[in-house]
Amino acid sequence: MPCPSLSSSSVRNSTRLLHASATLSRHLVGPPHPISHLRPVIYDDAPPPPKPTFLTHPYSLQEFHPEPARNSNAYEMQWKLQRQQLDDMSQNFWLDSNTRFEAAKNAVLTSLPDSATPLDKEIALSEFYKQWLLQEKERVDGYARLWRARNWANIIFAARVQYSKFPSRLASLFKSKTPS
Repeated sequence: MPCPSLSSSSVRNSTRLLHASATLSRHLVGPPHPISHLRPVIYDDAPPPPKPTFLTHPYSLQEFHPEPARNSNAYEMQWKLQRQQLDDMSQNFWLDSNTRFEAAKNAVLTSLPDSATPLDKEIALSEFYKQWLLQEKERVDGYARLWRARNWANIIFAARVQYSKFPSRLASLFKSKTPS
């Protein structure tokens, strides 16, 4: 039998105060890119894109949001920037890799005579795939090492962001409520 002194709304409210984030994120995932085949993440907490300008500036102005209260935490800004840079790095790598792959595959297929049988095409593509994997191994391994290193850096920054928000969350948990 449930405890009569605790209503379900008070349990729900106290549980909500212990929740890891004050607001739920609503990140969206877009459709796959036709060449890279990666699905882009659309972050709900990313700063809006900068207004178009014809002036050049030595710094990237899109790193800074006009509302300082929203991005007051330096760790949070760094984390958001690194998160986006990691996504961009992956997109660029796979876009380049898949573009080169398709061009090389088409070159192999067009080099076959018109009288080539489906078995001849299959053998040619099998040899191409084998050569492609051998040729790209070092490049893909380098990308994987860089991606893992940057991903761990993002995880560390995300932990720092959560750790820096902990005192304010703890204070709001113990904040006395005024009687009504």
